[in-house]
Amino acid sequence: MASEETSLRALESLMTEFFHSCTTNDRKREIEELLNSFAGQPGSWRHCLYFLSNSRNEYVMMYSLTVFENLVNKMWVGVASEDKAELRSCLPKLLLSQHTLLPFFIRNKLCKVIVDIGRQDWPMFYHDFFSNTLQLVQSPSLAPLGLVLLKMTSEELVCPREDLSVARKEELKKLLLEQIPTVLNLLTGILETVWDKHSVTVTTPPPSPTSRETGLMVGDSTPVGLESESGTLCLLALECLAHLFSWIPLSSSITPALLASIFHFARFGCQLPVKTKPLPTSNGNSSPGSLLANGSEGQGRTGQMIGHADRARLGVMAMSCINELMCKNCVPLDFEEFLLRMFQQTFYLLQRLTNSHSHTNTHSVKNRLQELDESYVEKFTDFLRLFVSVHLRRIESNTQFPLVEFLALLFKYTFNQPTHEGYLACLDIWSIFLDYLTTKIRSRLADRDSVLNRYKDALVLLLREVLNRIQFRLNQSQLEELDDETLDDDQQTEWQRYLRQSLEVVARVMELLPSQTFSILFPVLQEDLDIYLGLQQFIVTTRTNRRLNITAEADCRKLHCALRDLSSLLQAVGRLAEFFTGDVFTARFNDALAIVQRLVEVTCYGSQISLYDVEMAVPSVLKPDLIDVHAQSLAALQAYSHWLAQFCSEVQRQQDQTQFVDLITSSMAATTPLINAKVPEKLLVSACHLLVSMATTVRPVFLVSLPAIQNVFNLITENHNHRLPQEAHVLVCRALSNMLLLPWPSLPEAEQQWPSRSTSHARLVSTLTHQYRLLSRPPDHHTNSKVVLQQTLCVLRDVVDSISGEATKSRQICYQSLQESVQVTLALFPLYIQQPDVTDEMLSFFLTLFQALRVQMGVAFTEQIIQTFLSMFTRDQLAVSILQEGSAGSKVVEKFLKILQVVVQEPGQTFKPMLPSILSLCMEQVYPIVAERSCPDVKAEMFELLFQILHQNWRFFFKTSVLSSVQRSGAEEHMENQAQFIAAMQAFGQSFLQPDIHIFKQNLRYLEILNSKHKLYHRKLFRSSMLFHFINVLLQVLLHKSHDLLQDDITLALYNMAAVDFQAFYSSFLPEFLNGCQGLDPHQRTTLARNFTPERDLPSFSQGVYRLVNDLRFYRLCNGSLPPGTLKL
Repeated sequence: MASEETSLRALESLMTEFFHSCTTNDRKREIEELLNSFAGQPGSWRHCLYFLSNSRNEYVMMYSLTVFENLVNKMWVGVASEDKAELRSCLPKLLLSQHTLLPFFIRNKLCKVIVDIGRQDWPMFYHDFFSNTLQLVQSPSLAPLGLVLLKMTSEELVCPREDLSVARKEELKKLLLEQIPTVLNLLTGILETVWDKHSVTVTTPPPSPTSRETGLMVGDSTPVGLESESGTLCLLALECLAHLFSWIPLSSSITPALLASIFHFARFGCQLPVKTKPLPTSNGNSSPGSLLANGSEGQGRTGQMIGHADRARLGVMAMSCINELMCKNCVPLDFEEFLLRMFQQTFYLLQRLTNSHSHTNTHSVKNRLQELDESYVEKFTDFLRLFVSVHLRRIESNTQFPLVEFLALLFKYTFNQPTHEGYLACLDIWSIFLDYLTTKIRSRLADRDSVLNRYKDALVLLLREVLNRIQFRLNQSQLEELDDETLDDDQQTEWQRYLRQSLEVVARVMELLPSQTFSILFPVLQEDLDIYLGLQQFIVTTRTNRRLNITAEADCRKLHCALRDLSSLLQAVGRLAEFFTGDVFTARFNDALAIVQRLVEVTCYGSQISLYDVEMAVPSVLKPDLIDVHAQSLAALQAYSHWLAQFCSEVQRQQDQTQFVDLITSSMAATTPLINAKVPEKLLVSACHLLVSMATTVRPVFLVSLPAIQNVFNLITENHNHRLPQEAHVLVCRALSNMLLLPWPSLPEAEQQWPSRSTSHARLVSTLTHQYRLLSRPPDHHTNSKVVLQQTLCVLRDVVDSISGEATKSRQICYQSLQESVQVTLALFPLYIQQPDVTDEMLSFFLTLFQALRVQMGVAFTEQIIQTFLSMFTRDQLAVSILQEGSAGSKVVEKFLKILQVVVQEPGQTFKPMLPSILSLCMEQVYPIVAERSCPDVKAEMFELLFQILHQNWRFFFKTSVLSSVQRSGAEEHMENQAQFIAAMQAFGQSFLQPDIHIFKQNLRYLEILNSKHKLYHRKLFRSSMLFHFINVLLQVLLHKSHDLLQDDITLALYNMAAVDFQAFYSSFLPEFLNGCQGLDPHQRTTLARNFTPERDLPSFSQGVYRLVNDLRFYRLCNGSLPPGTLKL
């Protein structure tokens, strides 16, 4: 006894020293080794049992419990049966005697150790484990402790870690499911008892005879008071239910009484904070956070009432239970009635939440929601989302559910959300509902009108309110809170996200109710347009400047709001462009024409009076507003380019084209003056994008001959002193090139004027590349040379890329114009090989050329380019480039490999002579450098190239004749280039032994494609010498859990490989694999082989692989925990 006391004092001293701030890391390591050594000694648990019983030092208690946890989870198989029995007896006794004294985290850890023992031994050796827990739950004083154990049992036995065999996991789940009706009855009893007791103690008038008429919930008032101990008990019961609902199937065990009890507590979340008079036994208010989820008692004296925060926590937890049930998409038919009851209960809660005439009339709905717990509102929104997305289709046709009234409440709930995030979450729910409605109408076109009429009023209301919510003149203070500067992961600001989500709802309503949406949106737009178009009268012109004569603060604020709103509404108009094209073009032509004419008018007005150039009061606010409106008007007009293209093809058949010509001429007259280096860049880029759309999408025949467009040609080809910013310059060059290269729609080939357009294009490109073609060789290292090179190649690459999918004639003309520049680039390439940023730009250009114009370039020149590259990328050059991971040099190699991918994918025999040298570069030069290094980007491109070589050039390796493939005879496969094929397969296999999960996934997919397209796994060479190696590697990966995210992909690949010869897999490979596995005894190997039933369908095979991997890991864990010299039977 004395020695144990001494050991305890020594351990306390060590633990205190370990956690002391002055202890060095070296000393901490020494202590850690000492503690691990002690824990590893046989029988150390006995000392820990003494420490746990006799120490109040939290570090010592935690260490002792860790020793127990390790013993149970990792060494239990090797523990003597009498020791196990002693632990099963001692630890629960210790818990019962000390649980009120232990800190909650120590008590929870002790509970977990007991549950872990139950997971191993119940019911065979620990038959009273579960019944003891249920007894605790039923004991008034020990119920909180019982509930903690019950929740842990649900967590640890249903989702056990890998320290159990699959058979044991299945047994535990089955055993627990048998206990579920009893457990749910007990939990229902706890909730009902507390509620009934609590309802009785509160003096409220009896419910009126009509209180049942709603059929929703008896007793409308939610009592305020709840004792602290009762609150703790209910919170624990609800936590238990939430976890149970996450895995038990929907069944009759989930009774109406249980559901009603949960909804009783969900009401707590709807309560506003109220001041109550303290009861005689209470101190007036409960301490913050009195409902601890650990079930500690004694947080307050009996009779002490819980506070608002604790009531809210009960509400949140009740909603969590409800949402767990709502998540289940698989609903038995006999459960539909149950669902209806659930939704009726929720309908009641929604009424409570959106009721502004509650116990105090001073609270608006928004104030109510603002004062409620934020988590409760979030949970309720989650519920509504689940209801609409998962169950609406089930409940909509049920006459007992008031769906239209539900939508009215959802509307009220949405537009009274106290936060922007809450509002957007509700908008998501409306989007889901609108998608559901759209799909339903498409599938039931016959009664489209009757379906729409049911919801028409609700949709119109929704549309009006969403439009109101994006307008600054109605919500300035709220909208100004939204950040419009910081970009999120989707490259949009908080305001842009808010606006985009709102406009998506508008667009979905437009799809269902086009005419109503148009008639609601257009007048609102008109109102703000009138203010904008009226600004001209306030411009005062003097000799030196122009000034906007609006200076009063109220007027400036009003103008700011009108401009912000006009900008948003212009985006809305642009978003709706798609609903005027296609089949509805004629029916909605007049509406669309009115919009486009208005947009053209607005853009012309903006360009004529150039408000961005006018002096004004508060320029930091109003100038960006004016620029944004102008830019958005151009963007909105651009959105109608597809409508204009359809208009263009329609008027080709008519004599009178005046209307169309006027629209295009006016829009270009508004756009081209903005293509100027002095114009703000936002506006300039918008104008350039509109020009590109006109040239690329609309393609009017007369576009290039317009004086406005000729001015742009002159600006680009002559004015080198005032060069546009690079982005704008590239866009304008693309537009001008496309005007000359793209065929005019609805015109025969003879009328395309190709000769004159070809000459003009050659002249344009010649001018654009003039400086580039004159660059000195060798380079003079003048910084301007590099700038000219990079800027020119960027323009040329964009020009080529924009016609990559076009007709042959367009690509021919393009290549003729570029031919000299391509030759110059090839000649410059070797001179810049040591400057990776320049070679990167060159290779980007060549990659685009190969993708778009390889046919036009011809075989001879293509070979010349590739040979130039191959000679430049020596082993040393590659090593230098690749080893600087993420550098420009490594990007150059990636681009080069991408070019080779394009080459090897070319059908026919054109580039086949180059395959050996490409394969050689890949396997003999690049692969040795990247094989043992990370280099993820280069490695990904190299394997992509290797895959494309195999996939697109299969006959380079397997010369299968048509006759033999038809006959499927047993004739020998004729194979060529076998060494290269084997090397490629070895490279793929090697990649599966490395940690990079992206390369692993990519290469596994490549092998699967090669198998589905070319029967890779069935090829004789693969079957005889590689198949089992690949299966072995993939199984080892599953065993090591290194790539668990890809478990399904790996299992599918294993199935396809095994399917080549199931007989050989089960009879030959599996025993061989198990014999090679270390840490197993012969009996275990036999069991593993027997449990992998020789099924041939994918689900059964997948289950077999899972069982094999899980049980093999379990056996190794067991064998590793046995004491040395243990005799295995």
